[in-house]
Amino acid sequence: QVQLVESGGGLVQAGGSLRLSCAASGSIFSINDMAWYRQAPGKQRELVATITSGGSTNYADSVEGRFTISRDNAKNTVYLQMSSLKPEDTAVYYCYAGGRPSPWSRFMDYWGKGTLVTVSS
Repeated sequence: QVQLVESGGGLVQAGGSLRLSCAASGSIFSINDMAWYRQAPGKQRELVATITSGGSTNYADSVEGRFTISRDNAKNTVYLQMSSLKPEDTAVYYCYAGGRPSPWSRFMDYWGKGTLVTVSS
């Protein structure tokens, strides 16, 4: 099995910055796409940013230009650098990874338990 553990959440004032990290561990044969999602209170989970194993990225319109996703394939870790934070960025941020725990296993989706980001006005 693959475990994802997020870190770096917390309380920050509007306009500030935070960096989230997510490390994958366990039985890992390959990890393909990694991503960050978020879920604000009373809202559905939404995609924030994705990154392929080759480093191609995509962002939600709401965070484009403010957030940067990156990854270290050697460490099986994905990062989310968040800048110019707004109160509407307040949410639980979840890490996602898609991959295989072994060469003969099917492709699987893995999720972290989430880390809370609170942006005060």
